Amino acid sequence: MSVWKDHDLRRLEAAPISAPQPIEAERRGAGRDMADSTFTRFIGGSPVAVFVRLAFVSLVVGALLVWLDIRPFDILRGVERFIARLWDLGFDAVREIASYMAMGAVVVVPIWLLMRIFGGRSAR
Repeated sequence: MSVWKDHDLRRLEAAPISAPQPIEAERRGAGRDMADSTFTRFIGGSPVAVFVRLAFVSLVVGALLVWLDIRPFDILRGVERFIARLWDLGFDAVREIASYMAMGAVVVVPIWLLMRIFGGRSAR
């Protein structure tokens, strides 16, 4: 005698095949995957690729700074002098900041524009 009855077999044959339900460990891992993708999007790619890019750019910028004879402490001292000078200027500081922004924009805006044109990435 068969354990299965005829109507049970027909019901099983007619039932659609569905994907297996994730087990509890997989459910917990799904949150981790989402967190990993959020972290990956935040840093701009996989951690190893970002590290390699940052290392290469740091090498190039470091070589450029050495070639220009600029040391990291010189940059920090310059920032400190800049802040002290702004403090000493008082209300003239607003005009001074605007002139610094205009001078910086002469360099930053064309570089940004070139990066947007040749970067090939769509705006998000």
